[in-house]
Amino acid sequence: MIVTLLRTIINAIDGWDPRKFEVTLDRLDPVYGERRPLLFGVRGASRFSSWDSKRQTVNPMNRNTSWPDVSDEEPDPCGHNERRRVNPYQAPDRGDFTRRIVISLSVCVVVFVLTVALAMVDSSGWPGVFFWLTMITVVFLNMANGIYQTTVYGIAAKLPPKYSGAVVLGSNVSGTFTAIISIVSKAMSPNLRTAAIYYFITALFVLLACFDTYFALPLSRFYRYHTRLHDMPRKRNSNKIAGPFGEDAGTEVVRSSLPKTKAQIYWHVFKRCFPQCFNVFLTLFVSLAVFPAVQANIKMSDPSFIIPEAYYTLVLCFLTFNLFATFGNLLPNLIVWPGPRWLWVPVVLRLAFIPAFLLCRYQPVDVERITPIYIENDWIYWAIGAGLGLTSGYYSSLAMMFGPASVEEEYASIAGMFCAASLVTGVFAGVNFSLFSWWFVQNVTWVL
Repeated sequence: MIVTLLRTIINAIDGWDPRKFEVTLDRLDPVYGERRPLLFGVRGASRFSSWDSKRQTVNPMNRNTSWPDVSDEEPDPCGHNERRRVNPYQAPDRGDFTRRIVISLSVCVVVFVLTVALAMVDSSGWPGVFFWLTMITVVFLNMANGIYQTTVYGIAAKLPPKYSGAVVLGSNVSGTFTAIISIVSKAMSPNLRTAAIYYFITALFVLLACFDTYFALPLSRFYRYHTRLHDMPRKRNSNKIAGPFGEDAGTEVVRSSLPKTKAQIYWHVFKRCFPQCFNVFLTLFVSLAVFPAVQANIKMSDPSFIIPEAYYTLVLCFLTFNLFATFGNLLPNLIVWPGPRWLWVPVVLRLAFIPAFLLCRYQPVDVERITPIYIENDWIYWAIGAGLGLTSGYYSSLAMMFGPASVEEEYASIAGMFCAASLVTGVFAGVNFSLFSWWFVQNVTWVL
């Protein structure tokens, strides 16, 4: 009785009662059980809203000048802009979370302010300078995004697994939202330059919102509670994580002979979470190997198809992938299969998506295709695209959740950052692999 009373007083002084959260979780939100994952969804959205604004909705502005009425006289000095804009990703740097968050977000904000300024200026007289300024800003933007993303996953890894899934969900919600805006803008036929400015300003507001949500996190008793649990030293010899992301799914965490030095800790964590890092890498590699570089160049087969040709790529490529990836991110709340031990099987099978898309009506610009076309039905292509997005969202969410759960709780944030580094590495490798697709269709043929 006295012990219970003292514990109640201590919890009241400390600002929260851990039991209170377990009672109120399911009362606030029917999907996640609470509204706090929304903060991490916003962070995922911020990471991709900046990239989506530059890549997806303003593809017609992929030029050496911000003035759409002036012809693009100078050729692209580098070519393959889609691939080059994604390359400059980096792994997480050293330092505390706050410094990384503040610096990376500040860089993104400055880049977008500069981007809006460039969009407002008539650069038709200096297309070469405009091109290189754009490439430099993209380099800094993606470097900052890479650091920011790995840091956010490290923070989310301290919390229950669904919070890592919320970050992945936010990225695909951002892509879906951006695709819808692009379709609406095309239907309303606005000035491309004005539309681009609005896209960038919207992304800028999302980035500023992330500043607020990050500094609001310590105000959450739930976040402080799990942070203390994460930082609490583990002295038990062994411990098995229960639940769909732990022992029941085949994951066992052993706490004997824990590493001491920083190098030993990182190596220990990497060995434990490597299977999930591989799953994250390969899932994103396959997705980005065909989306959007290959899908955006797949042509309509039937002129009477339900989707008009003007919206064919926007709907069947951008909207379909992002929308179904969002659905895939939500599936782990309903079903978790397979477990961490066998997740690699469907992840490896997804490699079949690459040749499947190459056998569609993939026709890169200024390329004479000699590879035979076997899939000439728009509905079949649409179904394959939906499957790509659904499996991408589902398996990437599972892998990002399984990763931190495969190590001791005090090392979960490190495992989360390893998984995030695998994610951006998979994006980097997948986008560059699209060059192989371009080479393949103009050099490889066969006769059956």
